[in-house]
Amino acid sequence: MKEVYILTETITLSQFLKWAGIAQTGGEAKLLIQQGGVTVNNKVETQRGRKLRENDIISVQGQGEFIVKRK
Repeated sequence: MKEVYILTETITLSQFLKWAGIAQTGGEAKLLIQQGGVTVNNKVETQRGRKLRENDIISVQGQGEFIVKRK
């Protein structure tokens, strides 16, 4: 599981996917989410505006698992 550090208290799921280098653009992040390829804390997430907080676990199909950490 890869740790991804954020500078704010929360981050949206689509922003997180870009920040972590999983998606290159917002459009790519949107597609990943809409296609059901992203889970947050073991539940499929379809809202790209979902707010993530420290210790949330994001799993992306074909990319692995990531945990949100705060600097």
